[in-house]
Amino acid sequence: MQLTVWTYEGPPHVGAMRVATALRDVHYVLHAPQGDTYADLLFTMIERRSARPPVTYTTFQARDLGGDTAELFKSSVRDAYERFKPQALLVGASCTAELIQDDPGGLARTMGLPIPVIPLELPSYQRKENWGAAETFYQLVRALCLPLAPPPGTVREPRSADRRPRCNVLGATALGFRHRDDVREITGLLEQLGIEINVVAPLNAGPSDIRRLGEADFNVVLYPETASPAAQWLQRTFGQPMTRTVPIGVGATRDFIREVAALAGVEIPPAVLQGDSRLVWYSRSVDSTYLTGKRVFVFGDATHAVAAARIASEELGFKVVGIGTYSREFAREIRDAAARYGVEPLICDDYLQVEAKVAELQPELVLGTQMERHIAKRLGIPCAVISAPVHVQDFPARYAPQMGWEGANVIFDTWVHPLMMGLEEHLLGMFRNDFEFHEGAAPSHLGSTTARANPTEVVTAPAVVELQSQSGEAASEPQVQPAASGPTWAADAEKELRKIPFFVRGKAKRNTERYANDQSVAVITVETLYEAKAHYSR
Repeated sequence: MQLTVWTYEGPPHVGAMRVATALRDVHYVLHAPQGDTYADLLFTMIERRSARPPVTYTTFQARDLGGDTAELFKSSVRDAYERFKPQALLVGASCTAELIQDDPGGLARTMGLPIPVIPLELPSYQRKENWGAAETFYQLVRALCLPLAPPPGTVREPRSADRRPRCNVLGATALGFRHRDDVREITGLLEQLGIEINVVAPLNAGPSDIRRLGEADFNVVLYPETASPAAQWLQRTFGQPMTRTVPIGVGATRDFIREVAALAGVEIPPAVLQGDSRLVWYSRSVDSTYLTGKRVFVFGDATHAVAAARIASEELGFKVVGIGTYSREFAREIRDAAARYGVEPLICDDYLQVEAKVAELQPELVLGTQMERHIAKRLGIPCAVISAPVHVQDFPARYAPQMGWEGANVIFDTWVHPLMMGLEEHLLGMFRNDFEFHEGAAPSHLGSTTARANPTEVVTAPAVVELQSQSGEAASEPQVQPAASGPTWAADAEKELRKIPFFVRGKAKRNTERYANDQSVAVITVETLYEAKAHYSR
């Protein structure tokens, strides 16, 4: 465990809370000290849920450690059952309570409650939040479905011709990035294919729904980080195949439709495969051509990072210059993706390492988490959030999925707008002191109206922008910073560089520094800037 200001994932009991909060008629008794009750805020303040999570804390204090904390836990279990009357009970310990080794699972089993009690062994000092969510869902599915499982070696009977194919949709949890809207989008898509939805879990499912998981023909895994262990157990136990494609992006959605149709044994209506996404047309339109070749850095959970890199490279014409994840359990998938794009994978959960990599690569767009939003802001780089952890603004009241056809539309808007707004901000800055467009000028449609203030000196971009023509790439760098090693920038040269439009400024800066290194120039002046421009224009 590492002490840090920010963290991409909480301890595993937070993942268990995400599953418990997503479910109905399930309660979670967490053996935890008073300070570990902070996790409630994640759901009520960030996800903006109208009710608190179904969690009871033992909230023992320092003075309780000299007494019987085990009895305190049993009293909390008894009180929770009497008050909430759940159909199933999850019990576990937080990272702090784990140290006193009270064995919550064993204690709860001895109490003789008339409902299933699922103990959660979540090693807080070796594992983290997503693993905790996956383990909790797996243990719940196993406990409730195992009594209904067929004998080992039983061959699954084929579906009768008069019954529609049936599937489960697995993985969506509380506090998940756009999970609510993704479920709506994908269940609608499956219904268009004539596939019946058996159970969606854990989101909005109860214990009775979990027990029906074995009735489906196959499982749709939306989020491998939380659903893979349960889906793999269902495949081994009930003979249910599972999907491998996550439908984020136009290409992945089409692949998903083909995969699901093959598992269900249905024909694909042409209209369903064609879809209703405007991303394809928008990405080829005149307004988007200047986006081609933009350098993009991607970081997040493995599912969203791999999907984002594919969309960036194949559907928007961006160049992926870096990809990484904090999900160490999915490092192989990230390494495979990095190999496809010819970049080095970044597998870490230290935001300072991520910040150093972004500063080194100087991409024109960062696709990441709430952490990368802060990092990009400090470095002056446009950013779009693609993955948890996220903040309250990424739980919109409107319908905004990431998956399916509408998800592709949402992604296009989310990713492209930071780049376009950056261009607009540059133009506003460039013309702020123009004689006609400065802040003191009267509105042009009022004709001879007297200006409100005297215009100041006109500021225009110099011809150095021609440096862009020397390369197919362009880098966005609104804030000019001296290189870690090599020549430094004089104040007047730095001021002149800032006048260059942001979308070519990075290339101009790199060309000038390369020229200065070649000429052994220690301090870059305005003259050096223009000499470099002349050199690369030949």
